[in-house]
Amino acid sequence: MTPFLDVPFLPEEAYLEFLNSSNGHIDSVHFSLPGAQRLDSRAHSQTVESVEELAALLAQTTIPKRYALLNSRFYGPELLTDKHQLDALIFALTVCAERQVIDGIIYCDHYLLQRLSNEAPELAAVLEAVPGINTMLDSQGKIDAHLAYIGETRFRQPNKIVLDRSLNRNLSKLTEIARWCREGLADLKLELVGNEGCLPYCPYRSSHDAYIALDNCTEGSSSQEINALLGCMQLLRKQPYRILQSPFIRPEDVDSYLYDVDIIKISGRNLDSTMLQRIITAYINRSWKDNLLELLDSSHWLASELYVDNNGLSFDFANMLSVCNNRCESCRFCMELFNSISHSLSATVKG
Repeated sequence: MTPFLDVPFLPEEAYLEFLNSSNGHIDSVHFSLPGAQRLDSRAHSQTVESVEELAALLAQTTIPKRYALLNSRFYGPELLTDKHQLDALIFALTVCAERQVIDGIIYCDHYLLQRLSNEAPELAAVLEAVPGINTMLDSQGKIDAHLAYIGETRFRQPNKIVLDRSLNRNLSKLTEIARWCREGLADLKLELVGNEGCLPYCPYRSSHDAYIALDNCTEGSSSQEINALLGCMQLLRKQPYRILQSPFIRPEDVDSYLYDVDIIKISGRNLDSTMLQRIITAYINRSWKDNLLELLDSSHWLASELYVDNNGLSFDFANMLSVCNNRCESCRFCMELFNSISHSLSATVKG
């Protein structure tokens, strides 16, 4: 059995037991670091009080690879210029490295990567630098460039890269990139995000990530409110059929993607551990019998208002959507399919 999942690490004993019992299917875990400043790309992500406590929990895992999330879109200048703030981050990474519970970091802000390399070169030399999903690696040129830029630092080259979510629905381009990587970068594992559930080519993505980063820098909480009022949440409420255009990978479709890639990343580190276990189990079993919206991280908030029957989607759903031209007003395929497999759970959503 080849492990094929990258999943969130939650600091809970019961969840840890679940991960270890499923370790034959899990290639890696990703985790948030504790500290005064949130450093990953989620507001209010779950972690523990101290890095020592985190390291002790990570040491109990039997998962082969473990990555710290430093994947915020950007950081306040103080983290890059204030030695005291940077030292706190270096200390946390050093504790994890010394206890051998970390293989690398997942990053988006190359300024931070360079700063860590400059200030802690010996630490960087034992850690992989893995470009995060929001570096949007969707071409051979981007992949080559990012690997080259990592090579300009003291960090190790990544064992894996996560390809841009748009390739989930561009299967010919995915195969082309995968073949190119196999020929020139044979040791590099390829990963796709499975259950994110955001809009295709989301027009709010860059700004939303920036607002989350700003919240994390300033201890604010406006990103969710802004997204609900002006962003993809308000659009999905008005046109919920668009969820079918989202570049998610259903558990039923996993095997067709594993021809080209090695790992499917599961999103949802802000979900409760019981729900996350259900989602991971669904990908292991290649089957989700419930509301599609409960499976999808970014659209999970809509599941209390709307039921979308995953069983109503055909076995070749991913192939059908791979030829989508996003001209809904003339095609109407997603609208009609959505209406046939969904129903409202409240008066607030009308399909």
